[in-house]
Amino acid sequence: MDRGISVWHALPALIEAMSASTSPPQIRSCTTDDIPAIQTIAQATWPVAYYPHILGTEQLAYMLDLLYSTGALHTAMTEKDQRFLLLETTAGPTGFASYTPNYRSAHITHLNKLYVLPSAQGTGAGIALLDRVIAEARDLGTRSIELNVNKRNPAVAFYQHRGFRIKRDEVIDIGQGYVMDDHVMELAL
Repeated sequence: MDRGISVWHALPALIEAMSASTSPPQIRSCTTDDIPAIQTIAQATWPVAYYPHILGTEQLAYMLDLLYSTGALHTAMTEKDQRFLLLETTAGPTGFASYTPNYRSAHITHLNKLYVLPSAQGTGAGIALLDRVIAEARDLGTRSIELNVNKRNPAVAFYQHRGFRIKRDEVIDIGQGYVMDDHVMELAL
């Protein structure tokens, strides 16, 4: 019985400590100053998401450089109209997304990237980022959001659960003998 009393006595302090250590994540628009944070998240996330079941070591390194070098991210932000969002928690930058409005059509937004640190997956961080992209796409008058995702990526299920459907498949040559074998998924807004 004493043990029960001590647990109940400690409960308010435990609840206070938990609420003090967790605050809602903040999502903000990125600038080129955020490129190092995006690179850090990509470098921590890609090996877990893709190696070895989807990409080999060499293709993984090639794609990280192709998509996440400082020059590639700077060009995406300043010349290709890709808009980046950064999710931050008390632990620091935790995830990011990028999208392109008016992609191939005035009424399609393309979700280019959505990655969350492995330690934050399953916490709602990915959903928060996706919901923010959806809200911004709606504000732009978008009729649908499209994305590419590797056919073998478990994220296919995440997107399906959020209402996306497989629209078509495509194979994209990315150079050096590598291809992306993707589903193109779509969410009607």
